[in-house]
Amino acid sequence: MGIFAPMSVRPHHHTPDRDEINTLPPFERLGMEQIVQVDDEKGARAAAQALAAHPVWGFDTESKPTFVRDQASDGPHVVQLATERQAWVFQLHDAACRALVADLLAHPGHVKVGFGLGDDHKRIVSKLGVQPAGVLDLNHVFRQLGYRKDIGVRAAVAVMFGQCFAKSKKAATSNWAARQLSPAQLVYAANDAWAAARVHAALAAAGSMPVLPTTPQSV
Repeated sequence: MGIFAPMSVRPHHHTPDRDEINTLPPFERLGMEQIVQVDDEKGARAAAQALAAHPVWGFDTESKPTFVRDQASDGPHVVQLATERQAWVFQLHDAACRALVADLLAHPGHVKVGFGLGDDHKRIVSKLGVQPAGVLDLNHVFRQLGYRKDIGVRAAVAVMFGQCFAKSKKAATSNWAARQLSPAQLVYAANDAWAAARVHAALAAAGSMPVLPTTPQSV
């Protein structure tokens, strides 16, 4: 289990740093067979139907990097939603797909959990014209548990599972506005949302989460 045991009664208040995290055994990631790429209305409707059965979704977004100082991003270009077993990576080129993603994010009956969602929120409001509802930034939960700074998904996985969540810098800074995403991009995006869903489930199992809806509502 490594140097960080799963949380049971009290959390470990030390936030592991990069070097500590890198010594841990790897955190198993979703493979391509568990990732659904969505880029049109038909796919978005199928994804919404599958997600409706789950009250909590792991949530993240990706935007094409900007390399010019003060250049504003026109992202997000990708939105990821995940359950504990599967992830959907939504591309936002298609207007109908984009509208359905906006509906999913604005629906208050499902909780969307992730890390560091402030910029994601602003970009979604700007690009999709909706206020995301039911969003829970897990950084705030860890702060309430005694962690003094934003913990992030890698440190959260280390604390909760004693494992190292690998993230590719090359994928992180790739072109998320591309029409065709690479397998590496899909795996990177899906696992960010999936890891958040897994951390949330572990926090809930440890009795460290606020009360959340237990009855899924249609979307």
